[in-house]
Amino acid sequence: MDHPLSPGTYSNPFKKETWMHTILLSFQSLGVVYGRLSTAPLYVFGSIPPKDFKSEESAYEYFSFIFWTLTIVSLVKYAFIVLRADYDGEGGTFALYSLLCRHAKVGLLPNDKSGNDVMHYEAESPFRTKGESRARRAIAKYKSSHYLMLFLALLGSCMIIGDAVLTPAISVLSASSGLRRSLSDIKFSSSYKTEESISKNFKRYVPVPSACAILVCLFTLQHYGSHRIGFIFAPIVILWLLLIGGVGIYNICHCDPHIISAISPTYMYKFVKNISFNSWRALGSVILCVAGSEAMFADLGHFSNKSIKITFVSFIYPILVLCYAGQAAFISQTLSTKNLSDVPDDYNHFYRSVPEHVHHVFVILSLLASAIGSQATITACFSIINQCLALGCFPRVKVIHTSDKIHGQVYIPDVNWILMILSLGVTIGFHDTVRIGNASGMAIVSGMLVTTCLMSLVIALYWEKRLLVSACFLMFFGSIEATYLSSSILNFHKGAWYLVVLLVLSLTIMVAWHYGTMKKYEFDLENKLSTEWITNLSPGLGVSRVSGIGFIYTDIVTGIPAFFSHFITNLPAFHQVLIFVSFKSLPVPFVSPSRRYLIGRVGPREYKIYRCIVRYGYSDHIRDTDDFEEQIIRSIGEFISLEEHDSEALMSPEGRMIVVGTQLPAGNALIPLHDMGETSSANAETQMKVMSTMGDASEKGKRKKVQFMLPASSPKMRLPVREELQELIEARESGTAYFLGQSHLAVRNGSNFLKQFLIMTYVFFDKNCRQPHMALNIPHAALVEVGMVYTI
Repeated sequence: MDHPLSPGTYSNPFKKETWMHTILLSFQSLGVVYGRLSTAPLYVFGSIPPKDFKSEESAYEYFSFIFWTLTIVSLVKYAFIVLRADYDGEGGTFALYSLLCRHAKVGLLPNDKSGNDVMHYEAESPFRTKGESRARRAIAKYKSSHYLMLFLALLGSCMIIGDAVLTPAISVLSASSGLRRSLSDIKFSSSYKTEESISKNFKRYVPVPSACAILVCLFTLQHYGSHRIGFIFAPIVILWLLLIGGVGIYNICHCDPHIISAISPTYMYKFVKNISFNSWRALGSVILCVAGSEAMFADLGHFSNKSIKITFVSFIYPILVLCYAGQAAFISQTLSTKNLSDVPDDYNHFYRSVPEHVHHVFVILSLLASAIGSQATITACFSIINQCLALGCFPRVKVIHTSDKIHGQVYIPDVNWILMILSLGVTIGFHDTVRIGNASGMAIVSGMLVTTCLMSLVIALYWEKRLLVSACFLMFFGSIEATYLSSSILNFHKGAWYLVVLLVLSLTIMVAWHYGTMKKYEFDLENKLSTEWITNLSPGLGVSRVSGIGFIYTDIVTGIPAFFSHFITNLPAFHQVLIFVSFKSLPVPFVSPSRRYLIGRVGPREYKIYRCIVRYGYSDHIRDTDDFEEQIIRSIGEFISLEEHDSEALMSPEGRMIVVGTQLPAGNALIPLHDMGETSSANAETQMKVMSTMGDASEKGKRKKVQFMLPASSPKMRLPVREELQELIEARESGTAYFLGQSHLAVRNGSNFLKQFLIMTYVFFDKNCRQPHMALNIPHAALVEVGMVYTI
């Protein structure tokens, strides 16, 4: 056996990165992570109603808020604190929740409580929890706190999903509005009426159609993955940042050099001192300056902590400060008393502050950068949903891993097209950056507030800092974000209501799926049978065993699942070799292949019944492998060879279980022989005796089948071991069948409306989402689905 795991076993491949890797990832992160932050200047000042700029002093006050919000939230909170709370390279609200599940025992994931030791067994591995403390004991004691933490994690995830809908709409529509203004400035006729008519047509027909076209192109590119998209988009973002930084410096020098003094907090005090209902509501637009900060953390699995932090501190932050300062300087000069007669209606839009000789370059780059600006939240949405999937909080969807080097880079086609449709709906329905900005601002600040709450718990329970430190973090950052949230709520009737609609829909789906999964698992636990039930079956009772291997997929890790006993009762036969396979997600990003499989026996050796527990992290994609059957057979063979000698074993309720996954010395293991050809997954005898309920099972296809053979006569292998391995090989050659339980959930009479609604929602998505056997690549000719009614 290999040595016990070290924490590095679970790390992202780039966690111990060289400087070349850091530079490469920093370059790619510009095109994926920082597009949102870099395009925020397109709509931050522009989403503040022009009437709220009462004088040039207002520009100073708003810039002061923007500077300190960007500094405190993006720089201090996220770059220096939150990014340190990654879970082996993964970020986001569910990564924080997973840290709490592992180290504070607050998890509500559907795991067999009696089999927790089996699932989490490792010797000196990161699976072990930290020692008990007073705070951990207090939180573990109250079940309500567990539900609250899960709700916060789901709420934060829903906010990122909502932001992934709104961000593409507002970014692209802002840039399209700049294109419309650029076209309106071109003189097409000497007639004033003709020019006015053309300008109205531009306003009506240019922004929304062009924004929709860009959105379709953006979402179509997603299947290329973060790696390729980062290389494509990064040069454009660099050019865009250099341009807006240069424009900012130009406006500071030529419009109002004194704007630098606005970084003084006294201007915020003046703003609060003279606060009004409208000016307070305008703060909901100011929070847009940190749009993309949450995506820095959520996109952590796509890159690395060091690359994201260095890029933000040394490049993104200084340029954004210069850009906002320049725009505030331009607005200040525009609102000065000597220029009031020439003030245009949209003077506060970024486009107006750009010098005329670079207008056309600005318009082109803004259109490209606005599309790129949406990439951060889209990839963050993919990462969060991938984590929710593994933790049983989201319906089954197809997840494509776009990189072999960085496990966190994923693409989810179904979610991608749903986001595109919703973004197009927002763009066409609202066609106004102010209303979309109100909804987006609420999504941003709500997500940040959730992260602050979870992060304060991580500080106390995982970092083991004093409760005073945790409370100070919560009070300081929470009060700032609560202030912005209150201003966003005032804009509820001006677009923010759409976010609430998205939140209710997505939260209902996630809560219903988690609830249905939990109830289904609890039913399985209550109705499982002991292992003695299957070992007591004998030919004298009319039960026969047929040649071949039967894979029984079940969620429980001990006992016999109810659906399999239901099958045996109605069709009294099962295979020569039985393997109970359970997939169990652990609240870690990755599980090393050498530590993934736990193998044990069910009953005495002569019964040839095994149990295989496949453990995986929320960023692993073990279920998508085509050679999964080969890995199981190889693991069983390794278990048989090591069973009597392995010292690293665990005593489960059913007996010894061994972690397998390493190559054994020659002469001690099965030898795989790769052979391509047309093979059937189940032989005729198995189909006749066991799969008669499936009708015609003659379907064949080209599948990769790996044959095994025993090593030549070797003194290293005992005769009983060789005989058992030979029986395993013969059973494999006879064919395989796969048993899946097909549950039909029904609500018990007299249940309340909420319970009925959640179960109905779960059943709807269970029937209309991807089926489990599709995700496992099980051939239809070898699949046996056993239906059972689960009364909840």
